[in-house]
Amino acid sequence: MKTERGGTAESVTTRAALLDAAEQIMREEGYAAVSTRRIAALAAANSALVYYYFGNMDKLFVELFRRGAERSYQRQLEALRSPQPLWALWESIHDQSHTALTMEFVALANHRKAIRAEITESSRRFRALQLTAVSDILAGYGAPTRPYTPGALVLLMSSISRFLRMEEAFGIDTCHAETIELIETYLRDLEGERRTGS
Repeated sequence: MKTERGGTAESVTTRAALLDAAEQIMREEGYAAVSTRRIAALAAANSALVYYYFGNMDKLFVELFRRGAERSYQRQLEALRSPQPLWALWESIHDQSHTALTMEFVALANHRKAIRAEITESSRRFRALQLTAVSDILAGYGAPTRPYTPGALVLLMSSISRFLRMEEAFGIDTCHAETIELIETYLRDLEGERRTGS
């Protein structure tokens, strides 16, 4: 198996290990703690390999973001194909473990233009997928277009989830339950109670 660097399957494994290490550090300690030395130590690799495979830290962060974004995109595709697609989409968006890493990338984007550009492109891709799918789903249910247009529903799900996760990180949960209930009442009206395993 060849890579763009002309390597073997071992190269693929090493690249993945370096990305996994960077992700772990970022999740546990934040993006500022990610360094070539820390990555290499956690991946049990030579620190020179970080530059060999990625060129610089910006490119490593971009590749790490793309990897996570592609996984999230595939999860959302699966969610939108499920028997209760709106419930599954809400849960996919509301998944805390992924939101924590996303927030680190948002913070990193304030300092690195390459990450900002990636987040912009990825966000547009996700929004296009969500709008198309939710439009079709709501039309299939014969749902009224007011007050929840497809765009409003998608944006409410995304923004409420992100904001609540940000507040939870500071130990704040005032009014969270009733805000979640606002979305989930609407989902129940359309898709019934959430069925486990759907």
